[in-house]
Amino acid sequence: MPGADLLSGLRVLDFSRVMAGPFCTALLADLGAEVIKVEPPGGDDYRHIGPFKEGESALFLLMNRGKKSLTLNLKSARGAALAQGLAEKSDVVVENFKPGVAGRLGVDHKTLRAINPRLIYASISGFGQSGPLADRPAYDIIAQAMAGLMSVTGDADGPPTRAGESMADLSGGLYAAWAIMAALFARERSGQGRRIDVAMFDSIFSLLPTALAQYLYAGTTPGRTGNRHPLSSPFGSFRAADGEVIIAVANNGLFARLAEAMGAPDLVRDPRFASDELRTRHEPALRAAIEAWSGRLTVAEVVEILEGQGVPASPIWTVEQAAGSAQVAFRKLLATAEHPNLGEIPLIEQPVHFSDVPRGRHAPPPLLGEHSEAVLGELLGIGRAEVEALRRDGAV
Repeated sequence: MPGADLLSGLRVLDFSRVMAGPFCTALLADLGAEVIKVEPPGGDDYRHIGPFKEGESALFLLMNRGKKSLTLNLKSARGAALAQGLAEKSDVVVENFKPGVAGRLGVDHKTLRAINPRLIYASISGFGQSGPLADRPAYDIIAQAMAGLMSVTGDADGPPTRAGESMADLSGGLYAAWAIMAALFARERSGQGRRIDVAMFDSIFSLLPTALAQYLYAGTTPGRTGNRHPLSSPFGSFRAADGEVIIAVANNGLFARLAEAMGAPDLVRDPRFASDELRTRHEPALRAAIEAWSGRLTVAEVVEILEGQGVPASPIWTVEQAAGSAQVAFRKLLATAEHPNLGEIPLIEQPVHFSDVPRGRHAPPPLLGEHSEAVLGELLGIGRAEVEALRRDGAV
């Protein structure tokens, strides 16, 4: 992101592809890190997954903003040697190969640490670098399924359901970026790099506090509750005359305000609704009372009435409504970049606001191999003629 220099001077060698690793390194690039994306000659898999705009993958564009692209054939001895030379001059390596693959390619932690003891080496995989499932291949849906997220997502009478985004990939990338920051800070004291092992399974499992609270402390197996909160009521989506409206009440004070807004003070005196636990136990009866009121009103009317009483409520927006909202515009959650083939393109902005760090404009995602000559020349002293020879030999 032009103007963001919090990580200026940090060089990241990125062997990752698809989503988890690229999301991690995009976050680092957003804050000024130099991210060198190492791609096979055919490109990251995401370059070939739609939707497309004039031949460019939208998913690739969003996940690889602000990076440089270098093509290397790591299966060739020369390509692996070049990667090792770049690792010597880098601060961080990120990879999301299946465990064991990095070693076969000569870019594993042990090999690169011998070359650069200060290197922070982050691996992102489905189930980690060790453990009973380490060798198991995984995509996001497999991590969601096995970590427990799908078992608590969806309607009570419906099947286990995948969350609407690739949450295992994204949380794994987010945790990896967080861990890299911690490792870099520790390196300032010790002078030594370290290995980081992030698993998508672990990442999703760690994000289930509500479900694990029920299992670990109450001895119950949490199930699916649809949009309803399993531990608080009324907390979920409710029927209105023209759709569904969100009402979120998590304490007695808010419940009293809700009852007042509904013109139903008897709800507060009803012993079935005297506490959050009791309201959750008797949720069907409480829902019927609320929907008898909300069902006569539009979503907008319900929200206006409840917000007037300080009760959290909202409509359910589509992605189009959210992206076009004044909130997104004011918070600058969408950015732009000037792409060499597409002109100005929209990108996702990282969501954290730092003081004195401008937002809204990124360096563009790279074309395949766009920076190969520059990176190899500047970091390894390889001239244009030699780069062309490497291309002919299939190393670049």
